[in-house]
Amino acid sequence: MNKTDGCSIPAAEYQLYLFPAAYILALLIGLPGNLAALFVFTFRITPRTAFSIYISNLAVADILLLCVLPFRIHYHLNTNHWVFGDIACLITGVLYFANIFMSICFMTCICVDRYVATVHPHTYLRQRSSWWALVVSMLLWCTAGVAMLVFIFMGPLKTNSNLIGSHKCFEDFAKIEWDSRLMVYSLLSLVFCSLLPSLIILVCYPLVARRISKIETRAGQRAVRVIYTILAITLLCFLPSHVVYFLHLLRRMGLIQSCSSANAIYHARRVTMALVVLNTCLDPVLYYVTTSHWNWKYLKRTWMCGKIRKSRGVYTVSSN
Repeated sequence: MNKTDGCSIPAAEYQLYLFPAAYILALLIGLPGNLAALFVFTFRITPRTAFSIYISNLAVADILLLCVLPFRIHYHLNTNHWVFGDIACLITGVLYFANIFMSICFMTCICVDRYVATVHPHTYLRQRSSWWALVVSMLLWCTAGVAMLVFIFMGPLKTNSNLIGSHKCFEDFAKIEWDSRLMVYSLLSLVFCSLLPSLIILVCYPLVARRISKIETRAGQRAVRVIYTILAITLLCFLPSHVVYFLHLLRRMGLIQSCSSANAIYHARRVTMALVVLNTCLDPVLYYVTTSHWNWKYLKRTWMCGKIRKSRGVYTVSSN
């Protein structure tokens, strides 16, 4: 059994089934859902708004993440043995984690957009041009692209694996890799792609819900329920991953030295990594029902069999 910092890595055979099951579910539901969202919000909804631009970019981030999952499925079904080479491991691993963080960032942009539109509607109407949303999206993609290229050009990552015939991919990293580059990337992603977005989402959405709850209409009450649903899914998919990721970094930095705590973090890390990928299944549903471009009543009735049509410049969902 491998050891890291004096503690043996616990056996976790369940991950050979947990990850493939979660990834296959994400592919079956998330891929068609995000492709449909990308098509609708990119080509069907006019004029383009900041909200539709963020939705389109969120769909792109989810699709890129989903395209990497077949490689990860093969890896886990093959008893965590990577057969596609070091370069493919590096590229797919970087894309995997980068697009998880990109999804979080664009969800945060959507959250801020809905907050301004609801709590400060006059400011939102004065600044509803989509150009600033395009600029923000381009900055996010450029930042992620530069970070990924620098990471890839630094070469493959060394692991602690010493099993004969075993080739790990993006796990069980050697200490030298943490000291040279992983620690810097991990700390930056923790602050700017995990803790800060989570704080914004957990603060903004309750404020939006509080504002809408003062509107004594059935539509307002439905909107409040949708917002609380978004918060619940954020707490389910993202916040556990962020907390465990933080503990994982403390462990790698040597601030958590107990082997029992290290084992608990190891298992929790695997469960939360599966949960965070399942968010790709929920993004299309969440943002279809929160955008003003859709009719909620008809959407609920015709989610699986409806068709999109344009009537007087407004898109609605009607039954076949």
